[in-house]
Amino acid sequence: MSRLELAAERLSKALDTLEEAARPLAQARDSAEKARARIAELDAEREKLVTRVAELEDEARSLSGLTEEVEGRLDGAIAEIRAALGR
Repeated sequence: MSRLELAAERLSKALDTLEEAARPLAQARDSAEKARARIAELDAEREKLVTRVAELEDEARSLSGLTEEVEGRLDGAIAEIRAALGR
């Protein structure tokens, strides 16, 4: 074999080794891109959930106020009924 052929064979082997070494990096890059996309989806979902929780908290406060009002009215009605019955 000539020196040129030997050098070409060594170069070919070196390129094969380099390609083999780079393959996991390409896979890692693909995985990282998928992970970034999933993180973006989860961030968007989190924002929606935070908004919904805030809405539910407001609704709970509103219902709590209504509950207190109804409780007060019922207590007043019971007191009036008791008074009317002479207790």
